[in-house]
Amino acid sequence: MKIAILGIGTWGSALAITLRKNNHSLSLWTYSKEEEAELKKTREPKNLPGTSFAEDIEITSSLDKALKDKEMVIFAVPSLFTRSVAEQVKDYIQKEQILLTVSKGIEEKTLLTMSQILEEIFPENPVAVLSGPSHAEEVSRFLPTTIVCAAKEESCAKTIQKTFQSDSFRVYINKDVLGVEIGAALKNVIALAAGIADGLGYGDNTKAALITRGIAEIARLGQAMGGHLETFAGLSGIGDLIVTCASKHSRNRKAGFLIGEGLSYEEAMKEVGQVVEGVYAAKAALALGAKYGVDLPIVHEVNRVLFEGKNPKQAVMDLMLRDSRAESPGVSFP
Repeated sequence: MKIAILGIGTWGSALAITLRKNNHSLSLWTYSKEEEAELKKTREPKNLPGTSFAEDIEITSSLDKALKDKEMVIFAVPSLFTRSVAEQVKDYIQKEQILLTVSKGIEEKTLLTMSQILEEIFPENPVAVLSGPSHAEEVSRFLPTTIVCAAKEESCAKTIQKTFQSDSFRVYINKDVLGVEIGAALKNVIALAAGIADGLGYGDNTKAALITRGIAEIARLGQAMGGHLETFAGLSGIGDLIVTCASKHSRNRKAGFLIGEGLSYEEAMKEVGQVVEGVYAAKAALALGAKYGVDLPIVHEVNRVLFEGKNPKQAVMDLMLRDSRAESPGVSFP
């Protein structure tokens, strides 16, 4: 298949390496001519040591070169740039091209997911989502990884499944596009909380509590929005949440850790050196909770720590001292 990848960050680069292993024809687009020249010279992806781009992978800053005659276009830019890049490429996209977003987030002003943004701008194109527990550092080294593709049309999902599937990259399919994206976006906010707890010196008990109650929050909101409960028990829900809260590769956990140690979120993001999606998703998640009448206590406290200067230790204490309640309505006493 002829594929264009928009964005050459760690995830876009890892997917390019994965797709080249499957013998697809690839063009990688960057907005920066300087980055284009550097990557053509070194063939070395940023932040993925020990890996390289094959010589037959095209690297370009020209949208015409990147998108011409392609069958699939992958949006691998950070979520806050999805709309601007989509608008930028609008005149180059053909209606038969599959549009795949691999970014995780919610647009703060509109509260739209990434696929909803693409559907708004490209109403005639098939749009799909790829998500799950998949750190780029491991995918690029062909360590066994399992992920999920969600699309409204089964034929679109199966095409993407076949395109990516390999002995190191297993792809499941799912029709719950909204549920997959809500899980993907909110897990970054919970990972910030888990990192904050680590930075405060708390232990495994605290981490387990945040992961478990975090997925409960994600599922409550996702179901209220129309997502399916099974999705949040799957790869894009609890699977992605576990890896993002626990892994050394997680930029959201790392940022949270630094905040727990006393840095502001601006200082933490600068130290991480990459886009920390959870910071941008936190306000949007809180707004979605208010819109759908869903209580999101962890998300609420993360927002207070990030944007109101609340002491992280006090935030944890306030979560612990909330009013007592049953664990779940389904197992509560009458």
